[in-house]
Amino acid sequence: MTARGEGEFGAVLDAQWSVGARLHGGYLLAVLGRAACESAGSGHPHVTTVSGSFVEPPEPGAADVQVRTLRVGRSVAQVSATLAQQGRPRVEALITLGSLDDAGPWWSSVEPVELPPRQECFLVPADSQGAGFPIPLMDVVEQHLHPGHLAFAFGEPARRGVVATWQRLADGTDWDPLSLLVALDPVPPASYDLGLPGWAPTIQFSAYLRRLPAPGPIRVLLRATDVGGDRMDETALVWDDKGRLVAQATQLAAVRLPA
Repeated sequence: MTARGEGEFGAVLDAQWSVGARLHGGYLLAVLGRAACESAGSGHPHVTTVSGSFVEPPEPGAADVQVRTLRVGRSVAQVSATLAQQGRPRVEALITLGSLDDAGPWWSSVEPVELPPRQECFLVPADSQGAGFPIPLMDVVEQHLHPGHLAFAFGEPARRGVVATWQRLADGTDWDPLSLLVALDPVPPASYDLGLPGWAPTIQFSAYLRRLPAPGPIRVLLRATDVGGDRMDETALVWDDKGRLVAQATQLAAVRLPA
């Protein structure tokens, strides 16, 4: 990312972070989050919340990012960010910035999702035959799928709308608040477990980043909560290697329902 002036940045969107022919939604929000952090300065180093709307799918290649400061306080900075190509907005986001630490929660109502050891889970390949399209994202994010959530691949979805995975970055980089935005939008979508294969493009995505993750793989639980009117809403929870909730998200996605 290249700074061009106050609140103005140039970015090059990498096709490696794609699902099929479309750039991954969490990756696009991470691009906006990085620009927001650079714009806000060292006093607010981390993205803590994001609310993004996906207006039009961007293409890999050059893009423009504009960050507008709404408010800068002692512990919180709030900005809006736009990713544009050919002069048209493609992704819009409201982003809150602050400073995260690695302290555990004072109280939490959720326990980490139970998963078999990572080596006993299914490594999702980039050329997955079941998806019907390539998933270049799987070459940069290693995702091991719970074997009990694989029935959709054999034409017998469990219809619980639940997908649980281990995730790690393929180059060994530790997770941080920006990369967790990618983990919060996992592949496959929960619609696969409902017998609804195919693309589920994100319309709106809201995320909370709660604390700095410990080094090591993370556990991700994705659950569909309601499907109808060609729309699906999903919730995602992410726990780090110490079993602490580090991020959560809700998104509204489009799905094609059977007649």
